[in-house]
Amino acid sequence: MKIVLPVHHFLPKHVGGAELYTLRLSSLFRARGHSVEIVCVESLDGDPGIQVEAERDFYRDIPVWRLRLPRDCVSEGLGMLYDYAPLGAWFADYLQREHPDVVHFQAGYLIGVAPLRATVSAGIPTVLTLHDHWFLCPRIMLQRGDGSICTAIPDDPAGCAWCMLLEKRRYYIADHLTGGLAGRLAQSFLLTQQRTVVSQRRSTLMDALNLPDLIIAPSMYLARRFAAHIPLERMIVSRGGIDLSPFEKIPPAPCDGVLRFGFIGLIAPHKGVHLLIEAFRALNSHERPVELHLYGNLDAYPAYVKELRHQAGTDERIHFHGRFEPSRIAEVFASFDVTVLPSLCYENNPLVILESYAAGKPVITAAMAGMKELVNHAENGLHFKAADARDLARQMQLLIDDTDLLPRLRRGIQPPRSIDQEVEDLLGMYERLCQQRNSLSIKVV
Repeated sequence: MKIVLPVHHFLPKHVGGAELYTLRLSSLFRARGHSVEIVCVESLDGDPGIQVEAERDFYRDIPVWRLRLPRDCVSEGLGMLYDYAPLGAWFADYLQREHPDVVHFQAGYLIGVAPLRATVSAGIPTVLTLHDHWFLCPRIMLQRGDGSICTAIPDDPAGCAWCMLLEKRRYYIADHLTGGLAGRLAQSFLLTQQRTVVSQRRSTLMDALNLPDLIIAPSMYLARRFAAHIPLERMIVSRGGIDLSPFEKIPPAPCDGVLRFGFIGLIAPHKGVHLLIEAFRALNSHERPVELHLYGNLDAYPAYVKELRHQAGTDERIHFHGRFEPSRIAEVFASFDVTVLPSLCYENNPLVILESYAAGKPVITAAMAGMKELVNHAENGLHFKAADARDLARQMQLLIDDTDLLPRLRRGIQPPRSIDQEVEDLLGMYERLCQQRNSLSIKVV
């Protein structure tokens, strides 16, 4: 079977959940004798005179088409790259050359819906996995421009337009000083063009959700978010798996009496690392030593990392470790006792939670979205009120005060699903879709 996996970015330049997931799928598909190619958007800094620059590359022997798009393909001010016709045309030509058996899209960000439309038009079985909220939210994360959580998508598209404008300081200050009046007035009288742009985006993307043969939601949370827009017979909930092999021989944790909290992920504002540092510094450790270990790229958001270092001050218990090679994942988890996920945004199916369980580490997480779904409070981890550093500190303090709590939480952990099982399930889905498509073709003839 020939499988194409389009994804917004890919390694080695871009390392994130969707990118690593796509790499794992590709490797396991190939190990089972299938042909795999990845298509990704490498950058938005291409030659303005060239609509799509394409370069065929290899990453760990996996063919990767790296596309460079011109910066001017993004609508000024709204970042609305969602239906770039030249990308759809390139994709149509690519499909005609390669004749894949199935195309499995990983979310929609940057790739957009034009390649999705081209694939369906070519009569190729099409699968879409929803890794995030991109189809619903121009900012992807359902996090407003002022950093707050979007609890309900505005009925009026001007609400989304204003949300994006809040990223700019002058709009945020005006809205803050007027108690939200500036935003309400702008939405009512000033954002006519922006309302139209967002409205068109909504219409286009909701129509696009009717195109794939199958849509996969990795969590019940995300399935509920999209339930109103996707026919139930075409959406399934399938929890992602992870590679369990690195955790088969995880090194033992240090036996020195130190309680170590750990964070693994993108060091970015929406991940709430500042919240974790604030909570950690508020702990009363009594006479029990505690440490905080932060793992993640320190170069992606340098201004934010500078703020975090200032926040940590001279506290020698806080360690910034930076990035690490994926091959060291078990070693890194072995270096601390509890994983903390302080995200300020909705998370779908965080791989770090599944990996933490594979490593036998309980998780403290914000009580919302897919994070809450994966962590059972007081059973295999602890919940805290989202965006509340004091409540996070309270949950962390429980592990200091009650020395029996950590062993109890460890005993409550169940091994996560293996990515090998997920791959077998996906291949079964692909084969059924191909058989259905072939059956329809025969009937037409």
